[in-house]
Amino acid sequence: MRLVAQLKLQPTPQQAQLLQHTMERANQACNDLSQQAWETRTFRRYALHRLAYHDIRARYPDLSAQVVVRCIAKVSDAYQLDRKRKRRFRAQGAIAYDARILSWKSEQALSIWTVGGRERMSYCCGERQRALLAHRAGEGDLVCRDGAFYLHQSCEVERPEVEAPEEWLGVDLGIVHLAVTSDGESYSGEQVEAKRAWYARRRQVLQRVGSRSAKRRLRQLSGRQRRYQRDTNHCISKGLVEVAQRTGRGIALEDLSGIGERRRVSREQRHRHHNWAFSQLRQYVSYKAALAGVAVQFVDPRYSSQTCSVCGHRDRSSRRTRDEFVCVVCGYAAPADENAARVIARRAQVNAPMVSTEGAKAGSSEQSPATAPPCALPAGQAVGQGQAPPLAVG
Repeated sequence: MRLVAQLKLQPTPQQAQLLQHTMERANQACNDLSQQAWETRTFRRYALHRLAYHDIRARYPDLSAQVVVRCIAKVSDAYQLDRKRKRRFRAQGAIAYDARILSWKSEQALSIWTVGGRERMSYCCGERQRALLAHRAGEGDLVCRDGAFYLHQSCEVERPEVEAPEEWLGVDLGIVHLAVTSDGESYSGEQVEAKRAWYARRRQVLQRVGSRSAKRRLRQLSGRQRRYQRDTNHCISKGLVEVAQRTGRGIALEDLSGIGERRRVSREQRHRHHNWAFSQLRQYVSYKAALAGVAVQFVDPRYSSQTCSVCGHRDRSSRRTRDEFVCVVCGYAAPADENAARVIARRAQVNAPMVSTEGAKAGSSEQSPATAPPCALPAGQAVGQGQAPPLAVG
């Protein structure tokens, strides 16, 4: 399993200038390569290498051969994502380093190539990042952010074997409660919403003032809300994986692909509904679960808020309020989000795959939640008007 360890480099002022100049020259070469690739419609890596390598080496004698090779790979990879427009690269854009131009000297220092030659410099990182570095493999990316230099080193971590669980921990995602589990544990979004509202008001006031000090303060605030949300998603995902691992269950999440395009909310609620990064939370849960050997399944969430987790009856009137669910058939009552999480857990039980996946791939023999057959009704129960088979998907 491939993970990334982020290290903060600690160059001297002279070394920082060399790193900055190296990034500028490499990205300038990337722009020239992009021009040639666009004009000749040559986008494949080896074809572009044969076309432009010697020309770029002659025009940029201060760049080493391996840096030019990495620039060619960067341009080719960019065009693999989109060939409909010419690609341009920022002067401070990230550049890749492999083992030929980057070597590790100790747990505190490394040797990195610059336009001024090899430079030995120290770096700092946390214990988690240092543990990942023991499994480093492949390239690292040199990144300049807010005047500081970071190295994002790729690491290959062994992934434990995942066994198909017998039970699932259902998780219902939302705005008021960011996540509610089928065990009844809730991760409130109240503090998150308060933070979002505070940052929104603060930015509005500072933008209205428009002075130099206000602009300086805006730069200071930039990214704080994003980092706070990222930290919150890390905490939620860690808690979910720990519970599932401790109880020997898999994690069942809602498949919210495309939810941003499907949501229809008022203008006043738009910022609130589009504020939270559910895809980021899904990504964090997936990779933490993979490291812990916990299975993850994504199920169709349709009508989960209207379906009773006990008898399976589906009726809109059962959802009396945002927080209250009372089944109109069997009388089962529970917090609405907790009931929805139990429905999601039961759907995962019905549609459980043989292995943990990020979603069914095209052509897979496994049934996706949207096409899996509904489970059978309890003996003697018939499906009436407005009533769906218990735990049926769709």
